[in-house]
Amino acid sequence: MAQNPMRHRVLALYKELHRLGRDYPDPSYDFNGRMRKMFEKNRNLTDPEQIEKAYNLGQYIKNETLALYSLRKYRHLKRMYGDSSRSSTDDPPS
Repeated sequence: MAQNPMRHRVLALYKELHRLGRDYPDPSYDFNGRMRKMFEKNRNLTDPEQIEKAYNLGQYIKNETLALYSLRKYRHLKRMYGDSSRSSTDDPPS
């Protein structure tokens, strides 16, 4: 019995999103709950075109969430270490 390869891709995406949702910065947003509802809503899709469209939306959400995490890390590092692009030699003499 051969499994549908798209099913494996969708399940892998679900797992990735679930892992990303653990660290979502706003706990009141309920990232994992919303993600689960989205996947349950699209559970009965049969048209390959619609399935691909829903999968691409999930990929987009994953990429945007990763970008949000990268931005959060960058802001944290910038707060911790300041702006290192300006050195004391760049300051004009008084």
